[in-house]
Amino acid sequence: MGGKSRSRGCCGWFIAFVIFALVVGAVVYTIKKKIDNSDSDKPAPVPGPPGAIEQKYSTALKTAMQFFDVQKSGKLENNKISWRGDSALKDGKQANLDLSKGMYDAGDHMKFGFPMAFTASVLSWAILEYGDQMDAVGQLEPAQDSLKWITDFLINAHPSENVLYIQVGDPVADHKCWDRPETMTEERPLTQVNTSCPGSDVAAETAAAMASASLVFKKSDSTYSSTLLKHAKQLFTFADKYRGIYSENIPDVQIYYNSTGYGDELLWAATWLYHATGDNSYLQYVTGENGEEFAQWGSPTWFSWDNKLAGAQVLLSRLSFFKEKELLSSYGSGLQKYRKSAEAVICGLLPDSPTATKSRTNDGLIWVSEWNALQHPVASAFLAAVYSDYMLTSQTPKIECDSDSFTPSDLRDFARSQADYVLGKNPMHMSFLVGYGKKFPQFVHHRGASIPADASTGCKDGFQWLDSSDPNPNVATGALVGGPFLNETYIDSRNNSEQAEPSTYNSAVLVGLLSSLVTTSSALKSLS
Repeated sequence: MGGKSRSRGCCGWFIAFVIFALVVGAVVYTIKKKIDNSDSDKPAPVPGPPGAIEQKYSTALKTAMQFFDVQKSGKLENNKISWRGDSALKDGKQANLDLSKGMYDAGDHMKFGFPMAFTASVLSWAILEYGDQMDAVGQLEPAQDSLKWITDFLINAHPSENVLYIQVGDPVADHKCWDRPETMTEERPLTQVNTSCPGSDVAAETAAAMASASLVFKKSDSTYSSTLLKHAKQLFTFADKYRGIYSENIPDVQIYYNSTGYGDELLWAATWLYHATGDNSYLQYVTGENGEEFAQWGSPTWFSWDNKLAGAQVLLSRLSFFKEKELLSSYGSGLQKYRKSAEAVICGLLPDSPTATKSRTNDGLIWVSEWNALQHPVASAFLAAVYSDYMLTSQTPKIECDSDSFTPSDLRDFARSQADYVLGKNPMHMSFLVGYGKKFPQFVHHRGASIPADASTGCKDGFQWLDSSDPNPNVATGALVGGPFLNETYIDSRNNSEQAEPSTYNSAVLVGLLSSLVTTSSALKSLS
């Protein structure tokens, strides 16, 4: 009897202890949660000047920058690519223009003005946001030189207020040849938009490129900056007054760079013109009737050479983060709509967000299209990095994605995940950036890289190099190839242009992304 009583007593004490422990644990958990929630409301400290360099991103940035040199047309100055030489020196002669500069679009010899201007506007944006970080690893001057190589072409391609040359070369003829740009013999016809054949999309994108570049060169070359701004204003007026989709008016371009509309480019250009001029009429343009018509507020889109809405939304968000109250009192409602739309874009990208897009691979790469699959994840990551830095610098602790909230470091983690996937942290264990890492594509779909520099080939006999089973004799260093299929496979074949062809505009968004990650990052409060 006594033994049983002691047993019940021990059991009772044990139960009481367990209940006590549970109560204490609950109290501790509640207090910790309150502390954590309180901490999440506190903004992270703003990073100072560029700090320690992250070596993998530094190396990758230096590699990616070289593809702009690979793609240069014209008489090359200080040529850094041993297998490249002067090419297309007579481009534009039939119109008494010098269109020899600019950059070839991809693995061919075409100069398409629409994606080339996008390349320039994104490269400008990257320099403006992250020039100090580029400079910390010796890449600011090369980036500025590459940008100017494009804007020199764009200036010459705009000989009068309402005329813009938007293409050099015949894509049908070009794609019937496989030859080096230095020895090409095919005809190089010119294509233009004008008042009777308008192209608001390509004209406005070129205006955006020139306005953003005017900011890049404002301090170093004020005369050149003023020239760019003059062209930007004229082109925007032309694009807005004579409205039309360039690929509807010039059907031949539809198979290559078909435009789905011009509203996004008009908003994108007006946004850059506001930053370049401080003229509130451009702000009125994007927040007024044109914003209502074109902005698609609240509907996330993908940032690309065809659709600039997400970029414009993020770029306009910096005004609500940093601008004075007087500006916000006049345009705050419209700017807030852009910021909310930008946050919808960002919330869709974050993998743990309630509104996360399902458009991604099993290993977390944003994946939208089989053709040029890497454009969207890299561009998305660049936007996330920029927005993260706007939050950090403005001491904004978090964004709300439905029931959850996310910090600047969450956005930066997403940006890093996409960059790391590109650089080799993927199921294929390969880098999609040519020349980076131990394993990268060897059969890049690129004419110049595939043909030995000393080979003597014409238009047709060069196809032997396309069909060769040997790796490219020249390394297209810095090329970002199209990327993996949704099932995370990659076929390294020169004939697989879907996956193996690089593009110049891919390099621009990659340079922007890598520049944001190369060291500690914050944002300037003004781009002017």
